[in-house]
Amino acid sequence: MTHPLSKPLDLPCGATLSNRICKAAMSEGLADANNHATPRLETLYRRWSNSGAGLLLSGNVQVDRWHLERPGNIVLDDESGMAALTAMAKAGTAGGAHFWLQLSHTGRQVSDAINPAPLAPSSVEIDVPRGLGFTFAPPKEMTEADIHKVIGQFAFSARQARVAGFTGVQLHAAHGYLLSQFLSPLSNRRTDQWGGSLENRSRFLLEVIAAVRSAVGPDFPIAVKLNSADFQRGGFSFEDSQIVAGWLDQAGVDLIEISGGTYEQPKMANIEGMEPAFDPTIAKSTRDREAFFARFAPEMRRNVKRAKLMVTGGFRSVEGMADAIANDGIDLIGLGRPLCLYPDVPGALLRGELDQFEPWEHRLRLGPGLLGPSSSITLIKAINGFGTMNWYNEQLIRIANGQGPDPRMNFFTAFLRGASREKRVARALQSEKAS
Repeated sequence: MTHPLSKPLDLPCGATLSNRICKAAMSEGLADANNHATPRLETLYRRWSNSGAGLLLSGNVQVDRWHLERPGNIVLDDESGMAALTAMAKAGTAGGAHFWLQLSHTGRQVSDAINPAPLAPSSVEIDVPRGLGFTFAPPKEMTEADIHKVIGQFAFSARQARVAGFTGVQLHAAHGYLLSQFLSPLSNRRTDQWGGSLENRSRFLLEVIAAVRSAVGPDFPIAVKLNSADFQRGGFSFEDSQIVAGWLDQAGVDLIEISGGTYEQPKMANIEGMEPAFDPTIAKSTRDREAFFARFAPEMRRNVKRAKLMVTGGFRSVEGMADAIANDGIDLIGLGRPLCLYPDVPGALLRGELDQFEPWEHRLRLGPGLLGPSSSITLIKAINGFGTMNWYNEQLIRIANGQGPDPRMNFFTAFLRGASREKRVARALQSEKAS
């Protein structure tokens, strides 16, 4: 009998993924000072293209160069850098995998060194744990003209992605970025047609999808990364998410990736925010799930009839993945961090050579009191979580440099090396913009 992970997946637009494993989106930070793709990104995605995964998702590609998640993001807001982007697309599809570009706009979640007046639905600042290096400027409420310009930017970027040779796009509407900001009552306090009711708060996302579909045509896959919830009291709720997922389905989206959390409540990184997470109540189950967000899929499936569902994060065994497909209505399994340590793990899973793989996170935990007795436990947990992300990012960079992963890499070495690299890239970016 064919294993569930090996079965092809037919998408509503007519495209077919060769299997049910996706290399999930992870921010690479490897663009050059012009925010163009680089040979290191080609090396990285060529390696993953031959991993056995049926689909690769890129990290954040920004549709506006003044709204970066980090200085090393690729930006696709004009026709420059297309040769490098085409080379990256060719590398990522070399092994036969689909390669989709993840398109994003950070909105208010951008360093004030990059943008001292970022755009957002409303002038509401972010409340994040202090001491982590985040410096976000007060955002500026978008005008009607700003809104329509950003809709056009998403459409332009999607069209350019197809021209470059990518086989689909994913719109990032989760984790507190701009599309997600419009969905949340906490960050969207508008009283016009773009705010207030859930229908109005969803209007921006649905208009972006319509513009993107018009730009790329009916046969090009469009995915959306959507929060199951923001995990903030008064924020975008699970009940809201179910309704929006149904609207995305009706709008012709091919794939919905279920995620969750924001910078203020970063559940996507397994980090606790400043306040306790507000965990939505859903139907109870006696079955333990390997992946945290998988528990939201059965209810969401009730509202999604056509689009496929994907979950990323927490999967560590073939049994857990097969169970999610068989019992949770999930169609595609996303693997992120495991592919930073085991770049060939999809093929090994599909060939039956591997039943499970070890999560390395438990080896990277910081001990209590590490920052001194006066440090808050919230800050310790946050540094732990974001430091772990740095550790995996260093593994990703080693692969991009043509090296193998280094599971023995020291946590603090990775943390400091990553912080130093971000500062260096930021200085280069600022110098380039100044010139």
